[in-house]
Amino acid sequence: MDALLEDQIRECFGRVVYTHKTHEKMADLCADTLRRFKIAQIVLSALATCGVVSLFLTDDLLAKIITAVFSFANLVVAGYMKGFDPGGAAQKHRDAAALLWSVRESYQSLLTDLVRGALSVTDATARRDELQAAVARIYQGAPHTNGKAYQTAQHALKQLEDYTFSDDEIDKFLPASLRKSTRS
Repeated sequence: MDALLEDQIRECFGRVVYTHKTHEKMADLCADTLRRFKIAQIVLSALATCGVVSLFLTDDLLAKIITAVFSFANLVVAGYMKGFDPGGAAQKHRDAAALLWSVRESYQSLLTDLVRGALSVTDATARRDELQAAVARIYQGAPHTNGKAYQTAQHALKQLEDYTFSDDEIDKFLPASLRKSTRS
């Protein structure tokens, strides 16, 4: 086994793990933004509607001004949402994450095969090159992420240990014949 090649593949694997998780977190952030804007639109629409109804009951200038402000605010939010599609952005990040998940799993399989000696250095190098090309293609079509998504991903991976499972946790997913605890 070539230690330099293994180190490089491990580094590539780590970068893909981080990028995958960052796109997942960015999708969550975009979905949260969409939810907040939708709630704002509902609240502003409700307030403007209440204002319009109140105008039938009274001829108060303050009610007219408040109704106009809520209507204008609702128009601003709707106009902003027309040019900014957080729901579409969330889906693009989910799509990128799904593609990166496959590459992440392929890197892990490559490392497994390399460490157990099932691949020659030449075959492992060729497979690494294929995976790097796949990652480059994904990056070309992937939307940009931001620092907040990266920090959230970093926290999830380091502190919350996402993608980390104990043998007991994995055993719970498997039939008894495949459990480590029953083979020990």
